[in-house]
Amino acid sequence: MKKYIATILFLGALMSCQTESKLTFEPTQLLGETCADCPKIAINIPNALDDSPVSEAINRSLREEIISIMSFSEDRTIDTMDKALQSFTDSYKELKTKFPDEIQWEATIDGEVIYEDENVVTLILTSYSFTGGAHGYASTSYLNFDKQTGKELENAELFTDYEGFEDFAEEKFRKQEEIPVSKNINATGFMFEGDSFHLSNNVGYTTEGLQLIYNQYEVASYADGPIVLVLPYNEVNPFLERKVKL
Repeated sequence: MKKYIATILFLGALMSCQTESKLTFEPTQLLGETCADCPKIAINIPNALDDSPVSEAINRSLREEIISIMSFSEDRTIDTMDKALQSFTDSYKELKTKFPDEIQWEATIDGEVIYEDENVVTLILTSYSFTGGAHGYASTSYLNFDKQTGKELENAELFTDYEGFEDFAEEKFRKQEEIPVSKNINATGFMFEGDSFHLSNNVGYTTEGLQLIYNQYEVASYADGPIVLVLPYNEVNPFLERKVKL
């Protein structure tokens, strides 16, 4: 009987530790003004609640990303998300007074936690904006954070062998996109700068594997849409600084 009680207590403690290791988030929504001459704005992002360096880094990075996307001036006093939304709105209203037939602007940003273990937490940020022209612009970006140090990680910091991983990713990219090894990386219509493969600016941990996303215009035309490459952890773990338990 004592053996069973000890086992139950151990499992309970283990589950408690696993729960405690997860960060706590709450959804946060920001909406633009509602009026006939106002742009449509909807922002939905997670807000980290834990009193920890990594939570502070996550909230700060999300704030900076949104300010960068929504600010339509070089005014350095735009240091909050609310001010950035107002900048977007004011810019549209100013343009509307000069060109009454201007099509309504819009911007949507959605953030989500898509991966977390004891070492890393990754958020994905998807945005779409239309500010005139033939079509809007959609983009996806990953934000990776080291939970131990509370630091946002640059792509190079994800790997122990960045160049080795780049070679590995090129091999997988060529196979996925059916580009012969003997041919130039742009032989089938891609637009890699300098005719040389390079890693995407957006690399992130996901539950399916390490994911690379090339946004529209990055290596292909707008019509081709985003190019996605997913690499299983059993293949990329040898290159990762923070390996994923399989």
